Amino acid sequence: MTDRLSTTTAAMVSISAAATNSAATRLLPSVTVSAFTTRLSSRTSLSLTSLRSSPLISRLFLPQETSVRRFSSGRIGYSTTSSPKCAASDPEQLKGAREDIKELLKSTFCHPILVRLGWHDAGTYNKNIEEWPQRGGANGSLRFEIELKHGANAGLVNALKLLQPIKEKYSSVTYADLFQLASATAIEEAGGPKIPMKYGRVDVSEPEQCPEEGRLPDAGPPSPASHLRDVFNRMGLDDKEIVALSGAHTLGRSRPDRSGWGKPETKYTKDGPGAPGGQSWTVQWLKFDNSYFKDIKEKKDEDLLVLPTDAVLFDDPAFKEYAEKYAVDRDAFFKDYAEAHAKLSSIGAKFDPPEGFSLDDIPAKGQPEKFVAAKYSTGKD
Repeated sequence: MTDRLSTTTAAMVSISAAATNSAATRLLPSVTVSAFTTRLSSRTSLSLTSLRSSPLISRLFLPQETSVRRFSSGRIGYSTTSSPKCAASDPEQLKGAREDIKELLKSTFCHPILVRLGWHDAGTYNKNIEEWPQRGGANGSLRFEIELKHGANAGLVNALKLLQPIKEKYSSVTYADLFQLASATAIEEAGGPKIPMKYGRVDVSEPEQCPEEGRLPDAGPPSPASHLRDVFNRMGLDDKEIVALSGAHTLGRSRPDRSGWGKPETKYTKDGPGAPGGQSWTVQWLKFDNSYFKDIKEKKDEDLLVLPTDAVLFDDPAFKEYAEKYAVDRDAFFKDYAEAHAKLSSIGAKFDPPEGFSLDDIPAKGQPEKFVAAKYSTGKD
């Protein structure tokens, strides 16, 4: 990834459009966010000084905290606790968080950066490592300063600040689940497909459990096709999934002062929404559709960004098969994207319960559980 995290010290930083634009990354671009998520919580302001000085970023980015314990290093940390319904996350609280995320999206246009946050927490997975959490994957480790400083994660502290009021409101939701919930909800609310998500991810508890830097893709490697395959094959993802996931670049924009890629502004970004500027991959960069593939194929608009890892989708014969298909068949793209997104968000994660659970299977609050005869049958007459 080409980004470099730059944490600017300020007395207190509110969520502002200028501060919350994050730079483009290979996995997904970011988008600016505006300053009025404060209505979700009176505690949205964060001190970047505290982010820098605290060994755990700050108490705002700690896991669920109920019992204090000391790590071997002598620092105080917090252990996660069990919920009556699920040891990792409470289903009802997840549902509430989803509704608050929808409201956040309406007010801040932060769809791209939330997708990127979920992807970058999950995209560290290494299928060749069996042990959790050493294998990476969606485990909430991205909330720690040491991982936020990875170059690929430049600007993602702003996504954390956006979600923190929701985390405080729904304390029985893990960071790992919250990041993935926000990512999937952002895709759906931008007009994309419904993602078949499951929840119950367990959080890591300390920064020493973060993965090493270098597991996420770069935007401009010397051999783009080989690089993409090296990174995504390591996660167990194939060519079709690589191309489908690349289609999420239909959302967001890149800023050269942060990533080194793109123009300072274009006719599509000079008026926002959010802070103006940057260069987008598509004309309607807050709408999830298949225009990313159409625009790369046509290469007619100089105001639209095409990175080396974008262009290779039509240069490499194996990638091109899927890119050509998605450029003309939105439904095929949506289907393959939804499956690939759900897979990326789950591989490597540790679930409690082990099989996870779907929010679609949880009865609405106050509604009786749907009767399923098989649950009450012994299989005998």
